[in-house]
Amino acid sequence: MKTPQSAPSRALNYATSPLLASKTPPWRSRFVVVLLALAFLVLLGRALFVQVLEADFFVAQGAKRHVHELPLPASRGRILDRHGVVLAASVQVPSVVANPREFQADVAQRKALAALLQMPTAELEQRTDGRAAFAWLRRQVDDATWQQVQALGVEGVYRVNEFRRVYPDGDAAAHIVGFTGIDGTGQEGVELALQAQLQGQDGSRRVVRDRLGRIVEDVGSHVEPQHGRDVTLSIDSKVQFFAWQRLRDAVEQHGAKAGSAVVLDARSGEILALANVPSFNPGQRQNLSGEQLRNRALTDIFEPGSTMKPFVAAWALETGRVTPETVLQTAPGSVYVPGLQVRDAHPYASLTVSGVIQKSSNVGTVRMAMQMSPREMWELYSQAGFGQKPQIDFPGAVTGKLRPWKTWRPVEQATMSYGYGVSASLLQMARSYTVFARDGELIPVTMLKREQPVQGMQVISPKTARQVREMLRAAAGPGGTAPKAQALGYSVGGKTGTARKHEGRGYVSNRYRAWFVGFAPVSDPRIIVAVMVDEPSKGVYYGGEIAAPVFSQVVQQTLRMMNVPTDIEVRPQIVVQPGAAEVESF
Repeated sequence: MKTPQSAPSRALNYATSPLLASKTPPWRSRFVVVLLALAFLVLLGRALFVQVLEADFFVAQGAKRHVHELPLPASRGRILDRHGVVLAASVQVPSVVANPREFQADVAQRKALAALLQMPTAELEQRTDGRAAFAWLRRQVDDATWQQVQALGVEGVYRVNEFRRVYPDGDAAAHIVGFTGIDGTGQEGVELALQAQLQGQDGSRRVVRDRLGRIVEDVGSHVEPQHGRDVTLSIDSKVQFFAWQRLRDAVEQHGAKAGSAVVLDARSGEILALANVPSFNPGQRQNLSGEQLRNRALTDIFEPGSTMKPFVAAWALETGRVTPETVLQTAPGSVYVPGLQVRDAHPYASLTVSGVIQKSSNVGTVRMAMQMSPREMWELYSQAGFGQKPQIDFPGAVTGKLRPWKTWRPVEQATMSYGYGVSASLLQMARSYTVFARDGELIPVTMLKREQPVQGMQVISPKTARQVREMLRAAAGPGGTAPKAQALGYSVGGKTGTARKHEGRGYVSNRYRAWFVGFAPVSDPRIIVAVMVDEPSKGVYYGGEIAAPVFSQVVQQTLRMMNVPTDIEVRPQIVVQPGAAEVESF
C-alpha cells in the first residue's frame, strides 16, 4: 500500500509579502523622531534644572545625606583652690547617638542595645523612629559601655564626645563648687555664680560620611572651640576638708539636725572654708533632698544669741560709758524691762564689764544696752554688717533681719542686746567679728583668691577692739563659757551663743542652735572661725559644749597648715588610761 506523501509546504516569499511590501506612513516615523527629540529635551531640561537652576538645592540635599556638622565641645574651665588643687574639672566621655534614617537592627540587637543603654525597648524604638538625622540615645556613658554598644554592630549608631564634670573633693566642698547640668550649665554654687567665666564656646567640624557612618573627609574649615577660663578660689581644700570632717563628727555625736562652719582669713577677708552638713556628692546627684542642697552657712538665718554681746560692750567702751573694770549690778540675777523679766542662767551679785562677757551675763549686757539710744545700737549693728546682704559673688547669700530703730520698744532693744530679735547667717556672724580681729575694721569677704590688701570700714577704735579681744580671750578660757575652745599652742578668743529656735509665733523650749564665733591668735588674729550646730538632741545644747570643741580643732589644724607660729607655751600632758600598760603624751 502506498503511503500518501505530504503536500509540499508553501514557500514564503518575504520580498513579495503584502505586509512588508506596504509602505510605512511618513507621519509614523516622524512621530517616533519627535518622541525621541522630546525625551532628549526633557532629559536636557532636567539636567539644566538640576545642575544649573536648582543646583544649590540639590547640593544641599546631598550634603544633608552625606555631609554632617560635628560639634567640637569646649571644655569648661576648672575650679581651683588657692594652691591650685583641682576642685572641679571636665573630662571627655562618650555619648551614644543615632541617625534614625540609617538605623537598622534586628530584634535581638534592639533588645541588647536597650539593655546596655538602660532604657525600655519601646523608648529605643521611639527615639530611632522617624526621618530625623540625629537622636540622643544615652549621654555621657563610660568607655566600657560604648565598647559594648559598638560590638553590637548596629548600623546608624555613633559616638559623640562630650565633657562631664568631676568633683574630686566630693561631699566636703559640694556647697562651694555646686554642680552643672548635663549640658554643662552651672546650677549651684560657684558653677552657677561664675557661669560666664567658666563656660566656653563650642566649635564645629564639617565632614563627609559614607553610608556606614564612617568619616571619609573633612569639608571646609574647622571652627575651633574656645575653652572656658579657670577660676581660683580663696578656699584651702585641706582646711575645707578638715572643717567639714570635724563638723560632720559633731553633728553625728550630738544627734543634731545640721551644722555649718566658716573659716575666714582675718587679714584678707578670704573664705578659707565653708562647710555644711548634711551634704552631697556633686557627681552623684540621684535622689537629692533640699536638706542636702541647702548652703546653710549663707542661706539660713538665725538669732545669734550671746555672740552679739561683745558688740554692746564695745560700743559702751567706745562711747566712754564704761571701762573694762566698771562694775555693773547684776543681782539678783535678773532685771525688769517693761514687758520682760531678763534673767541670767547663773545669778551674780555684780560683774565688771569684762566679767559680763566672760560669764555671758544677760543682765549686765541689758544694763549697758539700755544706756544707749535705739539709734546708736541700730547704727552699730548696721555698720557691723547686720541687716545687709554680703557683697559676695555667690548665689543665695541672705540679708538677715534688723528692723528700723524707730520701731524698737524697750523690750526689743533689751532682747536685741543679747541676740534675740535680730537674725544673721553664719557668714555674716563670721564677718562681723573682723571688727574685733582687725582692730575695729569691718572688711568685705570673698570666695575668690585676693592678690591685693583689702580695705574695710572703721566701726570702732583699735583700742576698743583690743580691749574686747581680751574679754573674748577670757570668755574662751578657764572661768568662761567656752574653755573647750582652747587650742593647743594658740591663744583664742570668742563667744558662745545658745538660742532657742523660733517657730510660728513663739520659741520652742526644747530646740536650740549652738554657736561659737572666735579668732586666733588673740594678739594678732589670723583666722576667724564660726561654728553652728542645729538642734542637738542628746541632752547637751550649749554652744560651749557643742560648737566650741569644733572651733578648737579647726583653729589648731588651720593655723598649723598656715605655718602660723604658736604664741603660748605647749605643755606636754601625760594621760594614763585605766587598765592600759602604756602612757600617751600629747
